[in-house]
Amino acid sequence: MNFKNLLIKNKKANFNYDISDKYIAGMVLKGTEIKSLKQSMVNFSNSFCSIIDDEVYLKGMNISEYLYGNINNHDPDRDRKLLLNKNEIKQIKKKITEKKLSLVPIKLFINNRGFVKLEIGLGKGKKSYDKREDIKKRDVDRNLRERLKNI
Repeated sequence: MNFKNLLIKNKKANFNYDISDKYIAGMVLKGTEIKSLKQSMVNFSNSFCSIIDDEVYLKGMNISEYLYGNINNHDPDRDRKLLLNKNEIKQIKKKITEKKLSLVPIKLFINNRGFVKLEIGLGKGKKSYDKREDIKKRDVDRNLRERLKNI
């Protein structure tokens, strides 16, 4: 994946979850949603994925209305269908029920062919003490890098 095509990254996903498996899914979008996405007018900090009738949906993602759109503009908070293979959906569903995992959106990007893709991951929620450990590790690493830079 080329990072110049990265539209937005869910920074809280890695902080709140231990991501184990990752999948890349297509999205069913409307025309004005694509235009808003290309302008990075999107927020999915509180979004999540759910499986309903063997189909995966992204809920809670807000794509702002396109500024130059007309009365046919899209609904910013609608649920969006994700496009995955049947085998992938069965595998995800099995892991969610067996291991009590959550399906979390990680990155939103445009692939080489110009399609908007969403990277989703299966993650287990972190406890507050795990989050504090991660913050301490990050601070220690930052201090070490600063000391090495000054030498």
